[in-house]
Amino acid sequence: MSDLLTSNTPEWSVSELSGALKRMIEGEFGHVRIKGEISGYRGPHSSGHVYFSIKDSNAKIDAVIWKGVFGRVKFRPEDGMEVIATGKITTFAGKSSYQIVVETLEPAGVGALLAQLEERRQRLAAEGLFSDARKQLLPFLPNVIGVITSSTGAVIRDILHRLADRFPRHVLVWPVRVQGETSAAEIANAIDGFNALAEGGVIPRPDLLIVARGGGSLEDLWSFNEEIVVRAAADSMIPLIAAVGHETDWTLIDYAADRRAPTPTGAAEMAVPVRVDLVATTADLGRRLHLAERHLMDRRIADLRSATRALPSLDALVAIPRQRLDLAASKLGRGLERNAARHRALLTEAARRLVRLSPQARVAALRARLDGLGQRLISAQGASLRAEKQRLDRQKQSVTDLAARSTRALGVLLERRRARLRAASQLLASVSYQGVLDRGYALVLDAKGTPLRSSSSVRSTDALTLLFADGDVKVHAD
Repeated sequence: MSDLLTSNTPEWSVSELSGALKRMIEGEFGHVRIKGEISGYRGPHSSGHVYFSIKDSNAKIDAVIWKGVFGRVKFRPEDGMEVIATGKITTFAGKSSYQIVVETLEPAGVGALLAQLEERRQRLAAEGLFSDARKQLLPFLPNVIGVITSSTGAVIRDILHRLADRFPRHVLVWPVRVQGETSAAEIANAIDGFNALAEGGVIPRPDLLIVARGGGSLEDLWSFNEEIVVRAAADSMIPLIAAVGHETDWTLIDYAADRRAPTPTGAAEMAVPVRVDLVATTADLGRRLHLAERHLMDRRIADLRSATRALPSLDALVAIPRQRLDLAASKLGRGLERNAARHRALLTEAARRLVRLSPQARVAALRARLDGLGQRLISAQGASLRAEKQRLDRQKQSVTDLAARSTRALGVLLERRRARLRAASQLLASVSYQGVLDRGYALVLDAKGTPLRSSSSVRSTDALTLLFADGDVKVHAD
C-alpha cells in the first residue's frame, strides 16, 4: 500500500517547486508595509544594491533595495534604526528563502530621525568639525557675497532686499534645490564651487557665503543635516553664514558654519553694516578725531612753554664744566713733570741696554770667541794630519797590491779569450762555403745575388753569376 501511494505522488524538480512557491507567495501577499529594526546593514554592495534584514523581537526577514531605488532614499539607513519598509514579498531560489524587495524606506517616526541626527552630530563633533578653532571671522564689508539657495521663493528676495536697504553689494546666486534627494549634493557642490573660484578671475570670488532656506519640518530640512553638506561647510575657506529655517530650527550645518543666522534676513544683516549708520559713525569719528588733534596740539604747546620756563640759563649750564676745566688746568703742570721724569728713567734704562747690545761690544765678544776656536783648530789639525798620513800610506799599499793582482788576472783572462777565439775561427773555417770553393767548386747566384739550390729555379735567358774561389763570372742560362 505504501509503495502504491509513493508511485502516485507527482514528482517535482527543485526549480519547479521553487517557482510554484514564488508564484503562491507573490500572488498571496503582493505589496506589504512592514515595521521593524534594521539588522546587518553594511552599506551598498559593489553592484550598488543594498542587502540587510528587518527584524522585531520574534522574527526576521531579509530585505534588498535595488540600486536605482536606494538613490531615492532620503536618509542614511543604519543598524538598529526602526524603519517602515514598503515593498513586494518574493522568494530567492538560490537560498530557498523569502525576502522583501523594498521600494520605499522611511524612519518609524520623528524619534528615529532625531536619534540619527544626534548620533551624527556627536560623531562629527568628535572629529572637530564644530570646533571654535575652525571658525573664521566675517569680513566687515565684503565686496562680493555668494548666496546658495533656491532661485525661486521668498528667501532670495528677502536677502537681496535686505542687502539693498543696508549696504548694496555685488551678489552671486548659486541656485540649488533645498529639499529632495539631490539637494544635499547640490548644496555641497555649490559651496565647493564658490571656494574653487580663482582670485581675479572672470567670475569674482565671494568674500562671504550665505547658505539659506526657509522654515519647514525636520524632514524638509534634512538635506542640511547630511554629512556631505556639513563637511563642505566646515572645509570652506570662505567665511560662511548658515541661515536655515526659523530661529527655533537647528541643523548640523549651523554647527559647522562660521556664524548662524536665525533667519535668511538675519544673515543679510550679519553680512553688511548699515550704510547710513556707517556714514554717521564715520562723520562722528572724524569730528572726534579733529577735536582730539586740537586738544593734543594745545596740550603740547602748554608742555613746551612749561619746559621752556624750567630750562636753566646759559651761565648755569656752563658753570660746572668751566669749574672742571679750571681744576684740570691746575693739575696739568705737575702731571707734565711726573710724566717727563718717568720717561727719562725709561730712556736711561734703554741706553744701558743699548750699550750691552752695541755693535762694538758684540764684535769684541765674537773676536774673543773666534780666537779660542782658532787655537782649538790648530791643535786639532796637527793630530788630524798625522792620522790622515798613516791612513793614506795604508791605502797606497792596498792599491799597489790590488794593481799587481789585477795585472795577473787580466793576463790570464786574455789568454783564455785568445784560445776561445782561435777555436771559433777554426770552426768557422770548417763550415764556411769558402773552403768548398777552395776545393774547386763554384756557387751559382741569380741576378739579385741569391744562391740557387736547384736547376728548376733557373729560367732561360736568366742572368747568373758563377762565384769561384779566386773571383766570379757572369753567364746567361740557355
